[in-house]
Amino acid sequence: MNAVRISAYRALPAVQDVLAPVVGAGDILVRVEAAGLNPLDVKIQQGFMHDFFPVVFPYTLGTDLSGTIEQIGPNVTGWSIGDKIVARTDPPAGGALAELAAVPATHLAKLPANVSFEQAAGVPTVAGTAWQALFEIAGLRSGQTVLIHAGAGGVGSFAIQLARNAGARVIATASGDGIATARRLGADQVIDYKAHAFDELVSDVDVVLDTIGGETQQRSFGVLRRGGYLASTASPPDEALAKAHGVGASFIFHQSDAPRLTMLLDQVAAGDLAVLIDRTLPMDRFDEAFARQASGRAQGKIIVKGYAS
Repeated sequence: MNAVRISAYRALPAVQDVLAPVVGAGDILVRVEAAGLNPLDVKIQQGFMHDFFPVVFPYTLGTDLSGTIEQIGPNVTGWSIGDKIVARTDPPAGGALAELAAVPATHLAKLPANVSFEQAAGVPTVAGTAWQALFEIAGLRSGQTVLIHAGAGGVGSFAIQLARNAGARVIATASGDGIATARRLGADQVIDYKAHAFDELVSDVDVVLDTIGGETQQRSFGVLRRGGYLASTASPPDEALAKAHGVGASFIFHQSDAPRLTMLLDQVAAGDLAVLIDRTLPMDRFDEAFARQASGRAQGKIIVKGYAS
């Protein structure tokens, strides 16, 4: 089968012919129809996540996938061959960017009938991260105000919609075509971060969702009200700076959770969440997909089909 692998940190990913994965107890073998790229895939390839997610080489990239069950391992109940599913593998295991993937049955969610494989593959990590950050960590509530950085990105595009649906006032940063995208997704205010300093236009917000890190994260502390919360998917926040501003802060590691994923897919099926797709490419054009992901300019998700064109 074909799989996208790296042989070492910073090695260029390559499509290789490899053996199908072994299906162990508690696992399910999935024929992958689509896989979603994430910034995490680039960070793993670059070696930036070694302390958090060490991997064994050769390593098959990818965590987010949708497809059809081909084989069921021992001790698995509740699923049948032919079922259409969505899943997120654990980052140290990877394996989504392949024609076949072995996934723990506990990580699977059913694909809703009116959601495409491509849409579904764009949901697990980014939508799950947005939900986890906004509601499970920061405790965003109706009537509060949230600032979402990179509102047209993968996490940001879901965060805008989820916060809006929860009754929060949504401020987002974006640039170029992303400004119109963030507005279309439901942001009440969109700041062109290339033209304006967001911290001169925003103050006393309840929650900041930081997907950028660095100087943007540091300046974000100043726009929070005392008692507010900064949740970062980019880098661990400065604890001393958080304390000085009287706010909470944490680094978000998305954790796979099948009930959460099912809930989010149900919202997509109901039309309450739109999956923003930047582009869809076949596996044999993975170099283009990966370059686009690494550029940081994608609006929404980059989807790789689990087969060649």
